[in-house]
Amino acid sequence: MGIYGQDWASYQSSTPDTSGLSFAFVKVTEGLSYINPRWVSQRDHAKANGLVWGGYHYPNMNNSPRAEADHFIDQVDWRPGDVVILDWEGYDATNSRVAKSTQRAYKNAWLRYVKGRLPQHPVGMYANLDYWWNVDQDGYCADFLWIATAGRAAGDPGIRAPWMFHQYGESNGLDHDYCHLAGISELRRWALSFHSSPPQETDMPQWIIGHVDPGAQPTVVLLPHGTAWDSYSRRLHLGMDQITDVPATGSVRVALHNGTGWRDIRAVQVQAASGAVDVDITSGDVKVSLQTDTAGVTFAIETW
Repeated sequence: MGIYGQDWASYQSSTPDTSGLSFAFVKVTEGLSYINPRWVSQRDHAKANGLVWGGYHYPNMNNSPRAEADHFIDQVDWRPGDVVILDWEGYDATNSRVAKSTQRAYKNAWLRYVKGRLPQHPVGMYANLDYWWNVDQDGYCADFLWIATAGRAAGDPGIRAPWMFHQYGESNGLDHDYCHLAGISELRRWALSFHSSPPQETDMPQWIIGHVDPGAQPTVVLLPHGTAWDSYSRRLHLGMDQITDVPATGSVRVALHNGTGWRDIRAVQVQAASGAVDVDITSGDVKVSLQTDTAGVTFAIETW
């Protein structure tokens, strides 16, 4: 059981052999300026041969993850069923000098921001065992994990965490990948399933992302609520400063409104180096108020 694929970059042909493949992941961008000159041809070739296609970005983690994500996203006319990937590794000369805490923060911020921009696509990350064990630490991989463990059998990546794809080997300049799903039809259904964001009768996104400016009037955000949303969970993430140039430190006043009055009014301490601080939101809450007098803070409200 299981299906096979490959990942392609400019080192590969514009039209690689697709025999026996069910999916292909193609490098689109690197950093803020590089674009794979063959990615369009490789994508079109993969789709013309019936493969599930995904595009990935290789980071320069000295840069803003939001700026790099925008550079990557804006290259592609994303279609339903396209898979979105962060190629999270950094053994090159530039990234190897970046602190592991910064690399981890970049990964979390990139994935959260991209999921906010592309909520109807599966968004996930590639990492090898070294990064997964020694840099990741929190296990956040958005919708799926693509893990690399060379020298192990396909489908045996050597981790306990749930995974979708396994890069298990390389030959003739091509990386070989495996997916544990039963067939290409099941993989395509999985990729397309994200295109139906819950619930259908509203236009509310799964992610609401914004910024609270210091000293400004309270930022009030309306939340999805009512019968259709009762089965969904929500969470407020504060201090995702890695997707903005303004550091997030200090205190944020948070208040939740349940349709009758403001409740749970509190000051939440936010510290950039420790990543996002989470605040749970109940199904009855209809809006959230945010205000800070110390420093600008990036926030995200997640629904799942």
